[in-house]
Amino acid sequence: MLLRVEEQGAFSGLELNRVLTDAGLSRPDAALATELVYGTIQRRLTIDHVLAARVKGWPNKVEPWVRCLLRLSYYQLRWLDRVPAHAVTDEAVRIAKKRGHGGIAGLVNGTLRALLRQGVTPPLPAGLPPAERLSLAHSYPLWLAERWVAAYGEGGAEALMAAGNEPPHMSVRANRLRGTRDALLAELASAGVYAEPSKLSPDGIVAARAGSLAQTPWYASGRLSVQDESSMLVAAVCDPQPGMNVLDCCAAPGGKAAHMAERMAGEGRVTANDVHPHKEALIREQAERLGLPNVVTTVSDALSLPERIAPGSMDVVLLDAPCSGLGVIRRKPEIKWNKSADDIASLASLQRRLLESASRMVKPGGRLVYSTCTIAPEENEEAVRDFLNAHPDFRLDPAWPEETLAPLRDAGVVDGDFAGMAQLLPQHFGSDGFFIARLARAD
Repeated sequence: MLLRVEEQGAFSGLELNRVLTDAGLSRPDAALATELVYGTIQRRLTIDHVLAARVKGWPNKVEPWVRCLLRLSYYQLRWLDRVPAHAVTDEAVRIAKKRGHGGIAGLVNGTLRALLRQGVTPPLPAGLPPAERLSLAHSYPLWLAERWVAAYGEGGAEALMAAGNEPPHMSVRANRLRGTRDALLAELASAGVYAEPSKLSPDGIVAARAGSLAQTPWYASGRLSVQDESSMLVAAVCDPQPGMNVLDCCAAPGGKAAHMAERMAGEGRVTANDVHPHKEALIREQAERLGLPNVVTTVSDALSLPERIAPGSMDVVLLDAPCSGLGVIRRKPEIKWNKSADDIASLASLQRRLLESASRMVKPGGRLVYSTCTIAPEENEEAVRDFLNAHPDFRLDPAWPEETLAPLRDAGVVDGDFAGMAQLLPQHFGSDGFFIARLARAD
């Protein structure tokens, strides 16, 4: 899996799902495999810094599979305490002999044993500037560490980066059309699943030691959907009412569109659009599983939707825009290494065009909600302000539902000057980093 992520640009989450589905591992072994893949990718910069001092030509002159093997092994030695050091070393040498030859096995054995003798957590170089220290300590590219230190200060950036390296927790959304959250919580508890109500969403449940809840009868029968807590806030901020006409411009895989349809009690219409036909099929399958006849799907580039949907015809338009994904690094750690500042600039340009397109379909007095799963002002606050400067008929709308605002106030995410947009960071609730803005169009 590590080789496919590094050499073929595979997504770690999809690789894990594919391989673990076929492997038939026990729950503990599947959990360990997941930890090893995510952790090795997350800590790559720190790992490479340590190994570069011990392996000649590291990393570029070392074969890719040997790089992956040494990174994987060092990750276990340094960050895991439940795998004995001798087991890590012996297994790495066995794999090296099987895939390579005696010379590679010797390199692997010598490197790992030297690390154990000298200490697996060498001190950082003294006197580093804050961003460089955080980059090495928490394994983030320097450009990103510099960006977050500038935005949040050294302490805030460190909290953000540390939270991004934590394992993501499991959260699901109860389908209010097929029973209450309390009833589902009781059933989970009876089945031995530790679960508690989400602090962020009245539909949310946070579970632990649950395995894959998408492989359970609760999922198959439409009782729940797997969704991050931060993502659940988006439908709540949209606050669609039964009978409304709602549009989700970039809907795949359909979680937010389905959540809005559930909140509308199955009444009205949610048009869920995506540019890819195979993703439209995923949205349709979700709606059928959840029993949501008020979800209709379309396939279109979101930029061309105003050519197909009448101007000013939607009560609520959601634009959950394509973004750099810097808020979901816990779930997709390769984002650290395959995104750049140039990517942010390119996406910011696209997001502004998408906002322009989406706004044309909002009816007078209607709402436009803009969301991303990133932590980049160019893609978030600045995009909204640029839009408002160019569209005086729209304004920020702070009248979010109280059930949504209350936990954000309690956590200090928003304050008394709340204007209508919020940036959630991973350390706030242990959920994904997310940005949400709600705008109202003048009557």
